[in-house]
Amino acid sequence: MSATPTSPSSRAATLSMSQVLICGAAIVTLSMGIRHGFGMWMTPVTMDRGWTREAFSLALAVQNIAWGAAGPFAGMIADRYGALRVLVVGAMLYAAGLALMAVSTTSAGFLGSAGVLIGLAQSGTTYAVIYGVIGRNVSADKRSWAMGIAAAAGSFGQFLMVPVESWLIGYSGWQNALFVLAIAACLIVPLAFGLREPERPLTAGGHHQSIGQALREAFGYRSFQLLMLGYFVCGFQVVFIGVHMPSYLKDHGLTPQVAANALALIGLFNIFGTFAAGSLGQRLPKRYLLSSIYLLRSIAIIVFLNVPLTATSVYVFASVMGVLWLSTVPPTNAIVAQIFGVQHMSMLGGFVFFSHQIGSFLGVWLGGKLYDATGSYDVVWYLAIGLGVMAMLANLPVRESAIARQPVPAAA
Repeated sequence: MSATPTSPSSRAATLSMSQVLICGAAIVTLSMGIRHGFGMWMTPVTMDRGWTREAFSLALAVQNIAWGAAGPFAGMIADRYGALRVLVVGAMLYAAGLALMAVSTTSAGFLGSAGVLIGLAQSGTTYAVIYGVIGRNVSADKRSWAMGIAAAAGSFGQFLMVPVESWLIGYSGWQNALFVLAIAACLIVPLAFGLREPERPLTAGGHHQSIGQALREAFGYRSFQLLMLGYFVCGFQVVFIGVHMPSYLKDHGLTPQVAANALALIGLFNIFGTFAAGSLGQRLPKRYLLSSIYLLRSIAIIVFLNVPLTATSVYVFASVMGVLWLSTVPPTNAIVAQIFGVQHMSMLGGFVFFSHQIGSFLGVWLGGKLYDATGSYDVVWYLAIGLGVMAMLANLPVRESAIARQPVPAAA
């Protein structure tokens, strides 16, 4: 029997699509916008504290792995009890982590605040939780498009927040800038109440599974494994570039302003890229869309490394990568919903994202580790190229149709 995901129309009550998109997009704008600018802190923090780039990179690597590891559990809670409480706790952890980053005087303290606390915060305030709300409240024929809107909001956050964060660092110092961002993170709390979902009876329509059944089904399904592999590569590429790009450009004689402009351009063009990916995902096979994105990333990096490094070449690279940056997010999550339905979507999306964050951990940490060992980022750039080709090949055989299920006995 084919899976029959529970549709919003089968529920007694759902949130309106406009409410979900407005509040969800605003939350993602804040949560993703703040974190996309962390690379701007590498130089001032390491110079002021006397730390190595590896120490800073390790904290952000732990942030990514904590985010990924906590994501499935945040998703389980959101799937079962609604997103509100997860978002509120995440916002409070975000504010606390940013404030403690500013006052940490040891690398261990910085790892705990910038790494563990903010990683836990992001697991409850970003895509997996928001996409679960979208999946439960937006019909399947508009779901990929709606996910593209939410991903575009995260891109707008990067476009908006990176210049703001750069200005805050220059105007008030890196510590005061973090205090300001801590206050901004608290704005997620009132927005979360706009995503407070009606109570849903556990037996309302559709195919119902326990958490264990859902996990065994997903992890035993080859297409889910391939999606996780592709998302691993996505994390490696984007987090390495996002965190280490400012320092890479500084090493080659370009100003911090060029780096800030480049990150802002990534955010700007990613607005169009994620929206386009979400819209195209309603019309084209999503596996081909994902394969094309990964291949084009590798080509963009090859070209970037083989042309003279100037402000113009940086801006062109940033614009191209911006179109491809988070454009993997809507089709990947839409495939998960399409295959398995929406009952456990936040949890399953959290596990796929955990793979993304393992890649992020390696991208950001190896960037610092190999730079300190070799004095160059070249090896990590080459890894990013090779992994992109691997992800392109991995996504081609993904099956997008709903998984065939046997009827679940009532006693189960």
